[in-house]
Amino acid sequence: MRFPGRGAAGKDAGKLAGNPPRESYRVQQQDSPLLTFGPVPSRRLGRSLGINNIPAKHCSYSCLYCQVGPTAGQEDAPRAFYLPQEIQRSVAARVEAAHRSGEPIDALTFVPDGEPTLDVNLGESIDMLRPLGIKIAVISNASMIWRKEVQSRLRKADWVSLKVDATRESVWQTINQPHPALRLTRILEGIKAFAQAFEGFIATETMLVAGVNDDAESIKGVADFLAEVGPDMAYLAVPTRPPAQADVRPPDEMTLLRAYQILKSKLANVEYLIADEGDAFALAGGAEAELLAITAVHPMRREAVETLLAKANVDWELVDRLEAEGKLRRVAYADRTFYVRRFPAASGAQHV
Repeated sequence: MRFPGRGAAGKDAGKLAGNPPRESYRVQQQDSPLLTFGPVPSRRLGRSLGINNIPAKHCSYSCLYCQVGPTAGQEDAPRAFYLPQEIQRSVAARVEAAHRSGEPIDALTFVPDGEPTLDVNLGESIDMLRPLGIKIAVISNASMIWRKEVQSRLRKADWVSLKVDATRESVWQTINQPHPALRLTRILEGIKAFAQAFEGFIATETMLVAGVNDDAESIKGVADFLAEVGPDMAYLAVPTRPPAQADVRPPDEMTLLRAYQILKSKLANVEYLIADEGDAFALAGGAEAELLAITAVHPMRREAVETLLAKANVDWELVDRLEAEGKLRRVAYADRTFYVRRFPAASGAQHV
C-alpha cells in the first residue's frame, strides 16, 4: 500500500538520528513476541505489522472507550521503555517470518498498549526500521504533540494518525480523561504546527461516544478545527470493541450521518471507521504466542480467534487453558464475544 505524502519526506522520511537516554525500561525478554504482532488486518493501513513499543498501560489519557482498559498510572512526559535495537530485532524477525509464509505487509505500525509518543526512543526506532523498506505509521492520541521534540520524532514516519475527539475543554476532560498536567489548547496548537511541517500522510480520528461528544455543537467544533489542520483524511470512528467503561455506546445511525455531513462540509476527505477489520490475522509465530501478542493491544472477536487457531491446526483447548491460567479474558460487548489479554494488576500502575 502506498501512502501519498505532502513532499519528499513522505517518500523517504527519517534522516535525523535520536539521542536515547541511558535508561531502558525492560519489561519483556529480548525479542519477545509481545513487542510485535501480526500482520493483522487494519481498516486504515491494509496489512499492518503492529509494534508494541509501550508496555501496558502507560498512557497520558484514560479514554472512556479504550480497548486496552483504564489507565492506572498516567504519564505526561516521554521516557525510555525498550531499546530501539530490541524493537528492530523483533520487527525484522517477524517481517522475515511473514515473508517466508507469504504474508504481505503494507505497513509497520506503532500502535502499542499505551501512547507511542511517550517513547523517547521513537525516532531512533523509526530510523532503525528504514532499511526494511516498508512504510512506517504511528497512531497517536496527540497528547504529546505540543512538545517540539515529539513533533520531530513523528516527522520521521510516513503516515501519522492523530486523535481529535473534542475541542471543548469539558468534553475533552470527559471522554479522554487526560493527565492533569495536560492542556487542550497546547495540544490543538501542536497538532496544527505539526500538520504544517509534516510531509507525509496525516490522518485524524474522532471517536464518537453516544451522549458524550456526538452533539452538533461538539462535532462542529471538531470540524472547524480540522479545517484549519487540513488532514489528508479525517476518520469518524465508533466503539466496536470492548471499552474501558461498560456503558460506552456508539451513536445511532442518524447521529453518525449528521456528524459525517458536518465534517464533510469543511473537509475534502472524510471516511467512516466503523466496520470490522476482518478475520485475516497472520500466524507468523506459534499459536499461543501470536494469540497473546495480538490480544495484548487488539481485542479479537471469537470468529477471528477460531480462524487463527484453524490456520495453526490448534483446537479450542488452547483458549480454555489460557483463560484458566489467567492470560486471556473473555468479554461480551454489543452482543459479541471478544478475547483480550489479561495483565497483572500492577501493569500500568507505575508512574516514574
